[in-house]
Amino acid sequence: MRKISPRELRRLSQRMGLNLEEIENVEEVIIKLPSKELVINNPKVSVMSFKGEKIFQVMGEVSERERSDEIKEEKIEIPEEDVQLVAAQTGVSLEEARKALEETQGDLAQAIILLNARKSTG
Repeated sequence: MRKISPRELRRLSQRMGLNLEEIENVEEVIIKLPSKELVINNPKVSVMSFKGEKIFQVMGEVSERERSDEIKEEKIEIPEEDVQLVAAQTGVSLEEARKALEETQGDLAQAIILLNARKSTG
């Protein structure tokens, strides 16, 4: 089989509808697996477009690290009126109403349903 020069390869690719380009200034590529992450430092990343699909080619220094799922739950502010409303509707203490609102991310209806369900099973 004869060797194809990069120029010939580009022309052939264009005729077939392939478009290949390199992404510049990529610092890091992370592939997340259930238990770990593969980190590719100083990567060379190329993107090939073919019939509406994109294929990424990544080359670089690979290292592994444990996966750290840093799900940062923002503490939402719950208005005192909401706490009082939920407590009045469900007949629970203000503290229980506040906890239910925190669990439901401030959703009044869900907090009331949650507390009523707990009262009926408890």
